[in-house]
Amino acid sequence: ERLEAILNDSKRPVQIIFAGKAHPADEYGKDFIKQLVHFSRRTGAKKRVLFLENYNIAMARTLVQGVDVWLNTPIVTREASGTSGMTASMNGSINFSTFDGWICEFATKENSFVVPVAPHFPDWERDNVDIDNMLTMLENEILPMYYDKKEAWNKMVLQSMNDVDAFFESGRMASEYYEKVY
Repeated sequence: ERLEAILNDSKRPVQIIFAGKAHPADEYGKDFIKQLVHFSRRTGAKKRVLFLENYNIAMARTLVQGVDVWLNTPIVTREASGTSGMTASMNGSINFSTFDGWICEFATKENSFVVPVAPHFPDWERDNVDIDNMLTMLENEILPMYYDKKEAWNKMVLQSMNDVDAFFESGRMASEYYEKVY
């Protein structure tokens, strides 16, 4: 209900595009995708939620060039957030992520939105805490900045682009490889 209200807000419209694929053995992931599609059809948010099937590099290339916010929600300590978020930053997107993977090295309040780490709960309870935190950030931080504070938004976009370019570049990679491996 809360997400539906956010999606259907006429003053601050939001469109969410989900793209990805669940691992063939990931029944939870496959069920989530089914629920997502059902949600979009069941609610008044049908035109606001889209699921793109068969996510691949070509699709990612298009998406990272055209989104305002790149959402990535790996389960903290169990998954590494994908490097597509880096590419999205290079293309002017702001990352909105759980605190796992590369985002741990990169994120600051000036360049990203990071979901607060939920204490250790069973999966179903942790998911609810994460979702609540994400919706709260969307309602109270992301949408107000995007719609009402364009200068702050643009500053964050530029900071994200500058930081990702400076932090994740091949010179650093080669240097660290040389220093740490040899």
